[in-house]
Amino acid sequence: MAEKLKKRLQLGSLVAVIIVACVILPILSIIWMALSVDTSLWGHLSATVLPRYLTNSLTLMLGVGLLSLCLGTSLAYLVTHLDFPGRGILQYALFLPLAVPSFVAAYAWVDVLEYAGPLQTHLRYFAGWASARAYWFPNIRSLPGAVLVLSFTLYPYVYLLARAVFRELPASGQDVARSLGLGHVRQFWRVSLPQARPAIAAGTAIVMMETLNDFGTVDYFAVQTLTTGIFSLWLESYNPGGAAQLALLAVAIVGVLLWVEKFARRK
Repeated sequence: MAEKLKKRLQLGSLVAVIIVACVILPILSIIWMALSVDTSLWGHLSATVLPRYLTNSLTLMLGVGLLSLCLGTSLAYLVTHLDFPGRGILQYALFLPLAVPSFVAAYAWVDVLEYAGPLQTHLRYFAGWASARAYWFPNIRSLPGAVLVLSFTLYPYVYLLARAVFRELPASGQDVARSLGLGHVRQFWRVSLPQARPAIAAGTAIVMMETLNDFGTVDYFAVQTLTTGIFSLWLESYNPGGAAQLALLAVAIVGVLLWVEKFARRK
């Protein structure tokens, strides 16, 4: 019996090693490609396009992460703590954005909000404006527009984890809060939110990593990020080594996000 158990453990360890190797192999290949090329290219990138790539990527990640955190957390609390008509359908409908690829959502938002779209067309019709010079309307194909679209697409990651935690919170803590005279808002900030913080931090980290990984939306919105830079260097400039160097920078950002998420789950 002990011999069979030992063989099973050995087999399980072998399978685990194979899985880890399959996961790490692409990263190792990127490191090899990045180190096997002339490092002088990095100086050229740093002096030209890298600051723009990095600034846009970080701004996009922070904007999408913050907006998704606010949307996902507030919606999760509302559907788990308040009773209102349509709540039973809404709590599941809020998952649906995950079924829509972000670039498809980007096309839809642009079709609705662009100059020839139904919204601006009806505004011009009812207000009597003759052209775009007669009024101001935000440009959807921009960095703020990408933040908006990605947030509305990715917030379910935060909503999913926050809703699960809010549903499992013990009723005793909320009863005590109500007996001490706390309303819904103060109960949320002082009781529910601190207990849900680890799950919210994990969901926000996932959202930010998905944002860093996105290509279709930022390319369609003409926002230059690390992802579009990798694509441009590899397929347009025929420089896979430079693309691998940018990819390593993206991996480093992911590592920082994982550390921040772990730090947020302390205590």
